[in-house]
Amino acid sequence: MEQDREKCGHCSAPLSGRADKRYCSDQCRAAAGNLRKHLDPAQQLMGRLNRVLGHNRQVLCQLSPQGKAILRREVLLMAGFDFRYFTHLHHTPTGNLYHFCYDYGYLLLPEERILIVNGHHWLDKAA
Repeated sequence: MEQDREKCGHCSAPLSGRADKRYCSDQCRAAAGNLRKHLDPAQQLMGRLNRVLGHNRQVLCQLSPQGKAILRREVLLMAGFDFRYFTHLHHTPTGNLYHFCYDYGYLLLPEERILIVNGHHWLDKAA
């Protein structure tokens, strides 16, 4: 067991320095961390979901610079928006259902149109 502590946890090179040192360099420490992340299926899933949600939010933000916009559904699809992914839902007292990607939301309207709102501004006014 003592012999294992004297070798790098990633490349098995001999260690020198502090007694509790686990890796021979910053590169080995980072490589070991990346390897752990890539092997963990839950971390991989969370990474993919966060990338999609982040992209969806970015699309909504870019397409509604004033905090509110009405667009055709195709515009969002062409920008790579994925309607299957959102962070939460908001039901209004009037019966509308908004899908949110963090602080940006959208409402599906008739005729393949979408109302985009910035939740911070919109929810403050609705309260």
